Amino acid sequence: MTPAKSPIGTDPPQQSLTRSIGVLDTVAIAASSTAATTSIGIGLGATAMVVGLHLPAIMLLSFLPILGIAGAFVRLNKVEPNAGNGYVWVGRSLSPWLGFLTGWINIAGTVVFLAYTTAVTGSALLQLIGKAGLHHIAGLALDPDSTAQTTVLGMLVLAAVTLTAVSGIRTAARFQTGLLIFEYAVLIGFCGYGLFAGSHPFRLDWFNPFAIPSLSGLAQGMLLSVFAYWGFDAAFTVNEEVRDPRQASRGGMITLFTMLGLFLLGSVAFQRVLSQPELAGHGAEGLTFFGDRLASEPLATLPLIALMFSAVASLQSGVIPTVRGMFAMSRDRTLGPVWGRISPKYKTPAAGTLLLGACAAAMAFLAMVIPTLSDMILAAVNAIGVVVALAYALTALAAAVRFRGLLREDPWQGVRAVILPTLSAAVLLGLGGYLCHSYYVSTDHFEADPDNGWFMLLCPGLMIGTGILAAAWAKWVRKSPYFRTGHGTDADELFASEASEASETATV
Repeated sequence: MTPAKSPIGTDPPQQSLTRSIGVLDTVAIAASSTAATTSIGIGLGATAMVVGLHLPAIMLLSFLPILGIAGAFVRLNKVEPNAGNGYVWVGRSLSPWLGFLTGWINIAGTVVFLAYTTAVTGSALLQLIGKAGLHHIAGLALDPDSTAQTTVLGMLVLAAVTLTAVSGIRTAARFQTGLLIFEYAVLIGFCGYGLFAGSHPFRLDWFNPFAIPSLSGLAQGMLLSVFAYWGFDAAFTVNEEVRDPRQASRGGMITLFTMLGLFLLGSVAFQRVLSQPELAGHGAEGLTFFGDRLASEPLATLPLIALMFSAVASLQSGVIPTVRGMFAMSRDRTLGPVWGRISPKYKTPAAGTLLLGACAAAMAFLAMVIPTLSDMILAAVNAIGVVVALAYALTALAAAVRFRGLLREDPWQGVRAVILPTLSAAVLLGLGGYLCHSYYVSTDHFEADPDNGWFMLLCPGLMIGTGILAAAWAKWVRKSPYFRTGHGTDADELFASEASEASETATV
């Protein structure tokens, strides 16, 4: 049988991904990618530095635009399920350049995320080693806040989970489900106990966003919280591997509301137990400190183990959805063919998975220029927050453009499909723009320090700038047809073509 032609080019279609997972698997992948335990154990301290004791307020406030973004993902996934999701949807509705940039931002953001999560994993391991009584090795003092030590140790874990991710979605999802059950049990148990055992009185003012000290603090806190919710959309990157694309939408929404509940529980519990200086001053060891205040050993070690499990799961879940997006881009020849190769044994993009793990390890090595883990986390989270806000906003605008006809046909549906995503996009773009401006005017010199505005502006600027260069290469060197049509390869057509081909071969 002659191979079917790709809908957007002259090359034969790449092999499609195996459709074998269900909604619970998508929840496990998305929940691990969002990494609630890591976000609570580390992110709450960073956020408290800018919003004070108003963590519940900022978590609720940032959830509103994210909910509008999630609605856009659900509607777009319903009409065009594709592993490239935002890359395909934005390219079709707005511009191929913006579509490519959306896909590239997710890649760059994930590489940075994996780099700092590698160090977080190493830090958790060093803290566990310290609790076991080992504080020196060959005369070297073990320091959980040293980026060099934590990164080297974390790279070993990154290599292991990358190899596991090669073996397939179902194997990875089962592994992540086991980790999630343990870490959520510990997180809910300790935070639930902290609600009643904490010595700081509960105040309704914690839920008042107007009490946040400054507008710049509000903007930075919002973007930090957007980063905390980032990852629910991982469910949509495996929409070619679920039995029904609607399962990906259900998995994403279940994950999003679960995260809201956990973040509210964690933020209130932390503020009941810890003061603002204690929240802001413990960085990567925040959850460990919280556990020590509530329990004695060996129970006090459980939150640290949960943090380590969360970091390990998010390393693996960071690799899996990103490689699926790159697989979709490779199908369109906007990225090289290596990202589109499917392992005959595992039916996964194995070569791309290994290569992405190597890129993350290289970025983790480069990030060691920042000497302390706490500073590395703050720089990475701020940079990712800015670019993720941009990618989410572009996807929401793509939905608004694509479904704008509903404003005439069904005004109520038009409000949900057009107005709400547009408002959500405007909020995120406004926050990102204001924060970038505040970084620009905050200093008159450059240094590699998260307190330096120009450095904080350079990090997201590099992610966006390299995306523009990569898009130019794809358009004029690779000559990808995506830049002529804005349409991604139709995954359903490829799947149907291969199924038909397999059926005819079996008949013969």
